[in-house]
Amino acid sequence: MEYKTQMEAAKKGIITEQMKAVAEKEGLSPETIMEKVAEGTVAIPANIRHTSLSPEGIGQGLRTKINVNLGISGDCKNYDTELEKVRMAIKFGCEAIMDLSNYGKTNTFRRQLIDMSPAMIGTVPMYDAIGYLEKDLLDITAEDFLKVVRAHAEEGVDFMTIHAGINKRAVECFKRDKRLTNIVSRGGSLLFAWMEMTGNENPFYEHYDEVLDILREYDVTISLGDALRPGSIDDSTDAGQISELIELGALTKRAWEKDVQVMVEGPGHMAMNEIAANMTLQKRICHNAPFYVLGPLVTDIAPGYDHITSAIGGAIAAANGADFLCYVTPAEHLRLPDIDDVREGIVASKIAAHAADIAKGIKGARDIDNKMSDARRRVDWEEMFSYAIDPDKARRYFESTPPSDRHTCSMCGKMCAMRTTNMILEGKEVKFCSEK
Repeated sequence: MEYKTQMEAAKKGIITEQMKAVAEKEGLSPETIMEKVAEGTVAIPANIRHTSLSPEGIGQGLRTKINVNLGISGDCKNYDTELEKVRMAIKFGCEAIMDLSNYGKTNTFRRQLIDMSPAMIGTVPMYDAIGYLEKDLLDITAEDFLKVVRAHAEEGVDFMTIHAGINKRAVECFKRDKRLTNIVSRGGSLLFAWMEMTGNENPFYEHYDEVLDILREYDVTISLGDALRPGSIDDSTDAGQISELIELGALTKRAWEKDVQVMVEGPGHMAMNEIAANMTLQKRICHNAPFYVLGPLVTDIAPGYDHITSAIGGAIAAANGADFLCYVTPAEHLRLPDIDDVREGIVASKIAAHAADIAKGIKGARDIDNKMSDARRRVDWEEMFSYAIDPDKARRYFESTPPSDRHTCSMCGKMCAMRTTNMILEGKEVKFCSEK
């Protein structure tokens, strides 16, 4: 029986190799994965041309996945540095990498990325349009935008952020309900500018069926972008954000009707007390499609530390239903991240995702924490390092001030609680002053 996409296969009762791979990683049955893909609550982004891919599932009942953003810009055009970031993301086991390059001919880098990466690859065609087409924004036509979507699909991109929800209705709500920070989505701002300058409807909305036809041909998952996501906590859950979300809910159903897998993107910046309600709202309005969030950042005053503000929000979001976290680095709002920023962003996001999986009761999520705790009880440093999210940093900290006794650390020395308790339970006498 033939099929074009993972969703079409699932609807026909076919278990694909990708579904089997995801089932094995998640500790679930292939039949369970197939059912979730068929109903749209799980997506397996897997372009038929991405042959190096190690498939991952994103959605309900699965481990929370994380995405790493990278790519060149006009001010930072070092491809070697970006490839170093790719290697780091792969080393840390990140499930997705988004190439957000927006300068020059980016397809050479993207093809290299797809060839080498077991992680799923995402792009935002809107970012690439100006450089790829070598046209000013006002000169780009709807057909031109679709040409870029097709080019990315042909190259092997697994998922694409398409800002199809910022149509004229959503823009009207945005204009009427004044914002503190207006539009902070790069792709959203470009589309808004194009719509205002040309007077035309959003081309990705107007020609949505054509977009879906392209994505279906290569089994590219559509990630419905939130062009009107809040860029400050003052703008969260406003009319613009919610009006676009309503449009995204309708677009989700239209994609599923064509057997195109869907993810929906979400905020943004948001106070902690609003996050849980927003996750419930998104799932309800968008029919339980997988939810992909940037942050959310829970305060606006921490430039240089936004990997922390994001991890706080991401943990709350994922614990309340978000399925996919986009990492944020310390460089957010300041500059293109360097390799150290990328490491910090990855680790912060992985902490948030794992903490949420424990809270959600994901099968096996606690196992590694229990192993770490057991190794701590036995004061087995090598084993502890092996379980750490960032083993290199853990080892570096330990070795920077080594203890005289390897069964302790330099914080407590021989007064280590683990050491003291273990000795007593072993029937030994604890001494400090007379011990040599």
